[in-house]
Amino acid sequence: MDRRSFLASSGAASALALMPAALRAQAAAAGDAKLNATFDRIMTDILPEMPTLATVLGMDKGANAPLKHRLEDNSAAGRAKGQRMLKRAIADITAISPDSLSPAAKLDREVVLYSLNSQALPNDRFGLDSVQRPYLITQQAGVYFETPDFLNSSHTIVNAEDCAAYLDRLAAMATSLDNETAEQKEQAARGYVAPGWSLDLVLAQMAKLRSPATAQSGLTQSLATRAAKANIAGDWQAKASAIVEKQVYPALDRQIALVKQLRANGRTDDGLWAVPKGDEIYAAALAEATTTNFSPDEVHRMGLEQVASITAELDTILKGQGLTQGSVAERLNALNVRADQLYPDTPAGREQLIRDLNAGVAAMTAKLDRLVNHWPNAPLEIRRVPVEIQDGASNGYYYLAALDGSRPAIYWINLKSVGDWPKYSLPALTYHEGVPGHHLQLTIAQQAKTPLLRKLSFFSAYSEGWALYAEGLADEVGGYASPLERAGFLQSYLFRAARLVIDTGIHSKRWGREKATDYMVQTVGFARPRSQREIERYCTQAGQACSYKVGHAAWVRAREKAKAILGAKFDEKNFHDILGAGAMPLTILERMVEERARAAA
Repeated sequence: MDRRSFLASSGAASALALMPAALRAQAAAAGDAKLNATFDRIMTDILPEMPTLATVLGMDKGANAPLKHRLEDNSAAGRAKGQRMLKRAIADITAISPDSLSPAAKLDREVVLYSLNSQALPNDRFGLDSVQRPYLITQQAGVYFETPDFLNSSHTIVNAEDCAAYLDRLAAMATSLDNETAEQKEQAARGYVAPGWSLDLVLAQMAKLRSPATAQSGLTQSLATRAAKANIAGDWQAKASAIVEKQVYPALDRQIALVKQLRANGRTDDGLWAVPKGDEIYAAALAEATTTNFSPDEVHRMGLEQVASITAELDTILKGQGLTQGSVAERLNALNVRADQLYPDTPAGREQLIRDLNAGVAAMTAKLDRLVNHWPNAPLEIRRVPVEIQDGASNGYYYLAALDGSRPAIYWINLKSVGDWPKYSLPALTYHEGVPGHHLQLTIAQQAKTPLLRKLSFFSAYSEGWALYAEGLADEVGGYASPLERAGFLQSYLFRAARLVIDTGIHSKRWGREKATDYMVQTVGFARPRSQREIERYCTQAGQACSYKVGHAAWVRAREKAKAILGAKFDEKNFHDILGAGAMPLTILERMVEERARAAA
């Protein structure tokens, strides 16, 4: 900032501070109105360019109904247009002085600008869409992976118009595949292509998507079965089948041909260090994922320290249960295959697992009034990851509900192998993905009276940190019914601490996939297939795995700081009211908690 800018901003702040209270309130109200109008205009401008987001939010109705017929324009021209709109949004919000705003609006401005600038950085510095996901096509990314899941999970089918919209999006999928094929070819020429083993997984999953007869394709059946269930007249199966046959499969074949070509010259290394500007990209990915400036070495050391501490605590619990032979990981591995801890590897066994998860959510929901002052009783569905994508999908994840209530929140669990989910480990997963974890935090944020653009600001370290912190809250209210379930909870913490070591090991210390998998198996006690799927995700999604434990540490620090300030006046439920302020970077979270505590002291 130059001297004149500093003087101008200082003068504005001083003038505002000297105003009588009523005039300050009027000035802040005017500033807030201007900021909110700017936020609303930005949303009005960008929503037509993000039709799948409109559907996810339940905003593809009324005047926005045409959006339900479209997918994003992922052509080179469409991507460039998106970058121009992003830059304009940043400029318009920056032009509004924070000194003209109320504290709440000032926070909204700060958080939204942080988010938008983070979104602009990958393209500005590296010519990439994302620093955390630098490869367009992987075992967990790409049109082939994301669009079928979106059409099946988010595109609702209620009437004939919804069916017609589905068909239009199905046709648009072919265009998106071709646009992505062209972009991936260009990115590969610059050195940005997923490791060879990832392309092997991609090809296997594409083959599963491509192999059914078009009438039996999941893309066709998703529409046909839901239309039939809703008693919507029309031969939707035939119409969808024709689009799959004439447009989607040919475009998929073209992409398969490119991936095979890239695989023939495939990379044998696994980390970002090996790609152009890889060290810089990883530093940016780590900063984006954790909303901190920790270096890879600092995160690596943090992980090693936490692994040692949690392992020692687990050792004590396991010994108390008569599990004394071998390392902690070896004892957990033995527990993982014990008959009393396994569900039957059958459809009935998987159905029972889902029922038990639902029972766990219900039991913890009944205890929420001990943790938070106000909690929304929003519906949550628990579903298994679709079979077509389970080979590359994460082990568990959460989908936000539509804003209008047309679609519930969904907690997905990958049931490729029931052996991945011994019974003692499931309570912690439910508290993480359901309540008091993601479902509680995200629903509170979604229903808060903040601008929509602010609600869309997502920070992995905040949300994943909360979800991990929530596993500990569950412990405080008796959520773990036995010492073994508590061991499952601590294993969850150990798993996230090991991620700090592994992610930095892969991307900055040149660990290979096998070494990283060995470390997880030998440290955490997960089965090797599950461990390897996790490692493969970290290889192609840099930094995100570090957001959990870095975020958890920030939530714990913030709580301890509030306790230190408030002493006997500290109230846990009041502390958790911070969730109503919405997601934010960790540095802002810790600052806000301290400010609120000092104001209440």
